[in-house]
Amino acid sequence: MGPLSARLLMQRGRPKSDRLGKIRSLDLSGLKLLSEHLDPKLLSRLTQLQELDLSNNQLETLPANLGLSHLRILRCANNQLGDVTALCQFPQLEELSLEGNPFLTVSDNLKVSFLLPKLRKVNGKDASSTSSQVESLNRELTSRVTAHWEKFMATRSPEEEAEKAQADFVKSAVRNVRYGPESLSEFTQWRVQMISEALVASGGTQVHETGIPERPSKATAAQEPRARPMALKRSGDVSLSLSPSKRGCPSPPAHVEGSPMGSDGSQPALDLEPLHFLQCHSKNNSPRDLETQLWACAFEPAWEEGQAGATSQTVATCGGEAVCVIDCQTGIVLHKYKAPGEEFFSVAWTALTVVTQAGHKKRWSVLAAAGLRGLVRLLHVRAGFCCGVIRAHKKAIATLCFSPTHETHLFTASYDKRIILWDVGVPNHDYEFQASQLLTLDAASIPLRLCPVASCPEAYLLAGCEGGCCCWDVRLDQPQKRRVCEVEFVFSEGSEAPGRRVDGLAFVNEDVVDEGIVLCGDEEGNVWVYDVRHILTQQPPLPAAPQAPTQILKWPQPWALGQMVTKTMVNTVVANPTFTYLTALTDSNIVAIWKRP
Repeated sequence: MGPLSARLLMQRGRPKSDRLGKIRSLDLSGLKLLSEHLDPKLLSRLTQLQELDLSNNQLETLPANLGLSHLRILRCANNQLGDVTALCQFPQLEELSLEGNPFLTVSDNLKVSFLLPKLRKVNGKDASSTSSQVESLNRELTSRVTAHWEKFMATRSPEEEAEKAQADFVKSAVRNVRYGPESLSEFTQWRVQMISEALVASGGTQVHETGIPERPSKATAAQEPRARPMALKRSGDVSLSLSPSKRGCPSPPAHVEGSPMGSDGSQPALDLEPLHFLQCHSKNNSPRDLETQLWACAFEPAWEEGQAGATSQTVATCGGEAVCVIDCQTGIVLHKYKAPGEEFFSVAWTALTVVTQAGHKKRWSVLAAAGLRGLVRLLHVRAGFCCGVIRAHKKAIATLCFSPTHETHLFTASYDKRIILWDVGVPNHDYEFQASQLLTLDAASIPLRLCPVASCPEAYLLAGCEGGCCCWDVRLDQPQKRRVCEVEFVFSEGSEAPGRRVDGLAFVNEDVVDEGIVLCGDEEGNVWVYDVRHILTQQPPLPAAPQAPTQILKWPQPWALGQMVTKTMVNTVVANPTFTYLTALTDSNIVAIWKRP
């Protein structure tokens, strides 16, 4: 497709007219348009245009001066857009579609909400919750920039040139003012620069909430955010039925049991502050849903250079028909993916490098999710859509994990008593995956947990199963593509643990945090904390006697759960490697997040 012409616009415009100035709706979808094909001089003649469809093209940017000041509906789905700031030229926009633009992130969603004060729907969904989130972030950022201004100017001498000092302040604010999760850093730094520049222009006298576009009064009244970020009402997230007097109050300290310091020199009890108790997996977003079971969670690794082994404060949780991606600090549900009829049992992260049609390299965080239907869904988290489905097993998938050494290699374990190694590949220019099967591993019982052997992850895979613990050779240079268990671990007959089921498995040099802490949940809603450092230093054989927990972390009931839940089972509990955040999931649809101060 070449440059647009007036004749084409009149052919595809409605109502039919021989004058561009009378067209109110224009469909330019599916024409393989590039950004340079959008001629501002031509399009600005559409003075009455209210609806424009640019979906299914190859647009990387929108020209900044299209002159469509009356535009109310804009569809840009399935393009290559990487920036949304040009949308500010459409101040009357009420509906916007940006689905299928894989390089747009959650920060771009917030920018859209900030730039378009009259926006009611984004991708067919109500935009009010994002608007509330943006307003809350703006308040906090404005407060922090103002505080930074006062501190910065106090260190400057009166003789220093004012213009240079102001320019230095903007740079300092962008570099030092931080708030919110790392996934929102692009948005927060963008806003910090805008707020700083406005503050400088006013001579440091402007009021708070600077630069926030005025929104319709009705929407503002309906969306007034609560006092703390943790209490924000979020899209697809149902807050618990707390009493009004407690909803905005600081969390009480967690109730812990255990000695301050063990006689064997173990560390003192951990100081953990409960931050959030969420019902973000509820059926139909109902606060009365206390039956949806939550099964697995995983912290997103930090993929940046020089941060090997680090994690972000972003955690993925699964249960029921939903997968949620949550920022632990704010409690905000950044993304929510639903698959009606599915029940998700497991999630796992990887990062892939993809090349765009323009030849640019992009780093994707990809989340694999699987469960009852035997399908693996590959979710492009930042763009917020599913970009691949693998029909992995005929029965439910119990668990999955990515190889720590091959970013495209994925293990899936099913109730069909098989473990399959897949190469999910790298998505093509249409952002589609073409997965291939590499190995099939037969198990004697249902595999429940997978763990590549830490010292040689390319060679061996360990699995906790209904009938015990087994190990397979997974080296790809071996000819057999279907293999049986090579090693079965036999537990001591004197063990007090009933049965042979192993549904939790980890290598201490990889999955246990630096402090030497092991965590597990129980059927009473407690989290048991064990300090195992002294055990790791002992020479085998290790003593068979059970070890007492360092402490037991009890939920602050009934504050956290009201009177709705009298008993809850903790299905899984995970901390990030630095033990900054701890996330526990229950069989009563509760996601609990603690933070260590």
